[in-house]
Amino acid sequence: MTPMTVREPSLTRKVMVAGAVSFYLSVGVPEFPLRYTPKCTPRWTAGGVSGAAGHIARVLRTFGEDVRLCTVVGRDPVGVEIRAELDRGGLLGPGVIEGPGSSMGVALVAPDGSRLGLPHLEPVNGVTYPSDVMDSMARDADLLVLTNAKFVRPLVGPMARLGVPIAVDVHLIADLDDEYNRPWLQAAEIIFCSHEILPCRPELWVQRIFDRYPRCRLTCVGLGSRGALLGIRDGRLLWAKAVAPRGVVNTSGAGDALFATFLHVWAHTRDAASALRAAVLHAGWKIGHRLPVTASLTRVELADLAMSHPPLSTSGRWDGGSPGTVTPYWAAG
Repeated sequence: MTPMTVREPSLTRKVMVAGAVSFYLSVGVPEFPLRYTPKCTPRWTAGGVSGAAGHIARVLRTFGEDVRLCTVVGRDPVGVEIRAELDRGGLLGPGVIEGPGSSMGVALVAPDGSRLGLPHLEPVNGVTYPSDVMDSMARDADLLVLTNAKFVRPLVGPMARLGVPIAVDVHLIADLDDEYNRPWLQAAEIIFCSHEILPCRPELWVQRIFDRYPRCRLTCVGLGSRGALLGIRDGRLLWAKAVAPRGVVNTSGAGDALFATFLHVWAHTRDAASALRAAVLHAGWKIGHRLPVTASLTRVELADLAMSHPPLSTSGRWDGGSPGTVTPYWAAG
């Protein structure tokens, strides 16, 4: 196993992040499936500003990146809180435009950390995000993180024509030619997704992504409690085993943390193995908190944590070449 490294970045990267920012209430429930009862006292509750774009932007900002956030927030009471939180985090800027309302959500969390997310994105889904604003925010950026929010979709094509690398996490996907996600899949150089509803084994999915989408250079599948699998265009396949230094409390946002951390380390080191291990470690640390979005490590803190909790990793091939020392994720303990 190669030791994990999280190198000190030499330069701050300019990263545009586009997508939804929501206020989420996480509620600890006794079990899944929930049994009906007129009243039930939750194990715990915690609320805060989240959403895919919000979480990704906060992670990257904590790592020291120059983050330009493009999102839609209303002037309702929830929107006031969202704007205040973004301002405290240095993320409130001209890319945060006003909409008719703000998105919210609820996450029901079982004792083992598994969660049922209930996002309510209708207040922002129908907004036409101004293309000139996004163009301005993307100007001289090193990376465009375009989440698969509905108001981002019409602008994926124009953003792709800027020539700036694009990264996307399409989350739950089962169809290689998924109609909704196709613009992102065609435009992105880095594609992440979850294993949860894939129609095939993750390493086969990686191969199919590369065969179908020639622009993609890196594709990663989050494997939940088994870590993450990363395919590289040159045929390499990397796997990092999950690690949870603080135990598992709430897995909400684990995929966002995996995605954002990988992007940061990869952008500064071009070391895919180290980036994958750092991503798995940070995501595993964050899910030890009731509200993972509010807990992020700095790059120095992450490097220190890697010394005591290095994720196990293996490598192989997705293209039929020599398998090397690969340990398939499905066979790992």
